[in-house]
Amino acid sequence: MTKEETLKDKWQAIQTKLSNQFADGETLNVDSITYLIGVQELGQGARKFKKDEKVALMHIAVCRLLEPFGYYEFEYYDEDKWPHYKSIKELPFLKAGEQTVLLKEAIVNYFENEI
Repeated sequence: MTKEETLKDKWQAIQTKLSNQFADGETLNVDSITYLIGVQELGQGARKFKKDEKVALMHIAVCRLLEPFGYYEFEYYDEDKWPHYKSIKELPFLKAGEQTVLLKEAIVNYFENEI
């Protein structure tokens, strides 16, 4: 099995599990799963978030997901207990499809190693 096939199989397993758990079986995409990871990393439970908070949750998730790849490092929690990260190295220029593959790989890594 190639690395791409392994990633695809692992991604589909995570996607199916989360879709069944959070979307009544409707398939969640990369952005939806990234959002859920942001909510998890915030650690304040499920609640209604404002639009700007949703954007911040996506940012938290991306930083957390790319931290093991050396792109970000956790810095501190603010007074509202929101995590903040600092950029360690610049992200490479990636086409949209390549960005998606990187995020899928990071999500698989997150669920295999961090949870």
